[in-house]
Amino acid sequence: MSEQVTTFQIDQKVVYPSQGVGKIIAIQNKKFKDQAIPYYVIYLEVSDMTVMVPTIKAEELGIRAIVPQEEAQRALELIGETFEPIPSDWKLRYQMNLDLLKKGSVIDIATIVRSLYHRSKIKELPILERKLYDSALKLLEDEISFSLGKNKEEVEALIFARLEAN
Repeated sequence: MSEQVTTFQIDQKVVYPSQGVGKIIAIQNKKFKDQAIPYYVIYLEVSDMTVMVPTIKAEELGIRAIVPQEEAQRALELIGETFEPIPSDWKLRYQMNLDLLKKGSVIDIATIVRSLYHRSKIKELPILERKLYDSALKLLEDEISFSLGKNKEEVEALIFARLEAN
């Protein structure tokens, strides 16, 4: 088997969509059918969990580097912008937002937070949608705080200030 190229480095912070921000603590080979397969060992602080992901599956799973500051700022700006009304059928809305969360870009996550926050002002969110909103908000706070080098409380205050401004 040829030498595998790894996209990420040990100690690099990464986003694992729907799991949170993690840190690559090791890259290990595991034997599978007489082949050594390289795995990222990722520690997810938010859930105090360590996961192993084959390096060749990382991109497919949406694992990516923390966004640069400009993109984090763009996500914060997006939260304060006016938005398209979303479907009133919560199941349709939930599926749309779940698909966005799986895509996992910081802009997609900001879009989920913005739309569900404003929807919750109209009517209380169903439990599944509330969990999705809470997950997206936590992901957004974590990634923006790492990207901008600010603490989570400061980022949370920024997010809610922008949401309330609309």
